[in-house]
Amino acid sequence: MTSNIRQQILVCQDTGCTSARSIEILDEFQVGLKKRFISDVEAKRTGCLGFCGQGPIVKVYPDNVFYVKVQPEDVEEILDEHIMHGRPVKRLLYKSNAGGYIPDQDDMNFYKKQMRIVLKNCGLIDPENIDEYIAQDGYQALAKVLESMTPEEVVQVIKDSGLRGRGGGGFPTGIKWENTAKSKSKEKFIFCNADEGDPGAFMDRSILEGNPHSVLEAMAIGGYATGANHGKIYIRAEYPLAINRLKRAISQAEKYGFIGKNIFNSGFDFDIQIRLGAGAFVCGEETALIHSVEGKRGEPTRKPPFPSVSGYLGYPTTVNNVETYANIPQIILKGAKWFNSIGTESSSGTKVFALAGNVNNVGLVEVPMGITIREIVYDIGGGIPDDKELKAVQIGGPSGAMITKENLDTPIDYENLKKINAMMGSGGLIVMDEDNDMVGIAKFYLEFTQDESCGKCTPCRIGTKRLLEMLTKLMDQKGSIDLVQKIKVLSQTIKDTAACGLGQTAPNPVLSTLEFFEDEYVNYANHLVKKGYIIDPDKCIGCTKCARFCPVNCISGSIKKPHSINLDKCIACGTCYHNCPVNAISKL
Repeated sequence: MTSNIRQQILVCQDTGCTSARSIEILDEFQVGLKKRFISDVEAKRTGCLGFCGQGPIVKVYPDNVFYVKVQPEDVEEILDEHIMHGRPVKRLLYKSNAGGYIPDQDDMNFYKKQMRIVLKNCGLIDPENIDEYIAQDGYQALAKVLESMTPEEVVQVIKDSGLRGRGGGGFPTGIKWENTAKSKSKEKFIFCNADEGDPGAFMDRSILEGNPHSVLEAMAIGGYATGANHGKIYIRAEYPLAINRLKRAISQAEKYGFIGKNIFNSGFDFDIQIRLGAGAFVCGEETALIHSVEGKRGEPTRKPPFPSVSGYLGYPTTVNNVETYANIPQIILKGAKWFNSIGTESSSGTKVFALAGNVNNVGLVEVPMGITIREIVYDIGGGIPDDKELKAVQIGGPSGAMITKENLDTPIDYENLKKINAMMGSGGLIVMDEDNDMVGIAKFYLEFTQDESCGKCTPCRIGTKRLLEMLTKLMDQKGSIDLVQKIKVLSQTIKDTAACGLGQTAPNPVLSTLEFFEDEYVNYANHLVKKGYIIDPDKCIGCTKCARFCPVNCISGSIKKPHSINLDKCIACGTCYHNCPVNAISKL
């Protein structure tokens, strides 16, 4: 905050909040300040503050007053009451489950157990202003490595930190960098994987929308450490806001000399280009990603050789995801021991999760490794709506597995999750309550992975198709107990024989739900299931909320007219039930 500014009004401008009119909110604040001739208060955009279920969010700094679900119509009251007279607007404050209003973000349970390293600047700085990033020690890490460290020393710091890839695999980042550094070649490349494809995942998108310079700085550091002079960011075209902010950040960094020729007069050159992906989930796999950037079909290849030896155009290439890079500058500035002191012995640092599903506090959370599922769901997430029983937590997206209430106290790190046949994945956490149909959930994820198969190998191309047909037949109650056994066998066969990570993990939701909820499969086989929800046409007001939030688009109807649910497509997730404002929806 500059010396002549006494207050800042921070307006969340990530994709979620902008879709809920936060651009209008910021405009109203800026116009209102001018109209009142208030020159010592600044209204500005910021990135995601994390509490997405309460958006649009407005925060007044340094008062630390946190307003939720703000609408453009509320701006005048905030200006007149809070900014001009110092009286926070009570009705716009967050209301806890206990019923009390909480003005201070730090006092909210949602934030108390979080530790923001990757998201440190998100919700604090204007992501489109490089000066604000610099004011938060931005590009100091790059200056440090170029002025006082050898490439080998940089690699060693990253190795000593214990940082592991946050894209899902958990491979040690320092070793990956070391392998590229040791490869002899006239050209090398640094790639950023921003092709976030898991349903419901928005960790990488939020980082790029809220703090893009942290990724650019980290890529330049990685280039110096590995001997690469060229960086490429592979980002899906469905992220227009993140793309625009990346382009602006690259332009600003080039203007300031942080990217380009002879950075910090060190003799080191590094450039960054953006490459857009068409939204293929398989291109999250590093070899498929590289092929896509080369202009080829996005198909994976067997390893070795690894990209660190032969990657883009045959040159050594380092591929890390957005969240991994966002840790690098702070590791360089604060040291490997600092990062190692956070988390567990085998999994250092924090992890960002997209917390969603049947949980009271939906949003983006960053927690130290080693925290338990129970703490995330109940302490941060606020528990299950309507005091229902937790049934399972899906972790790892469509490639992940179910964690049941018996394993809620499992610490979240790479090794402990493996012990219960789960995986970290990129960071999706979907909470499911007693009403969720677990066979339907497995079918939903399989539909996604089957559709996203590149078709290169038979187990994935044909196997997932046949598996989906079996699940469909079972849920249509046209199968038998023998069909359940066939589903088990085919799932394991695909897992054991598919060529890449997508195919090998595609059956995971099926195998996981079979392990913990086989009785639900048996009920379908015995034709005992009444599934889904129905809408009472006499109560339905045609608000369209149920249809807009339905993940499988099984609800039809027009505005102000009664809606109906296609039970053949319904997966009984309960989303419509929880979003109906007039209680017109009931479970069969």
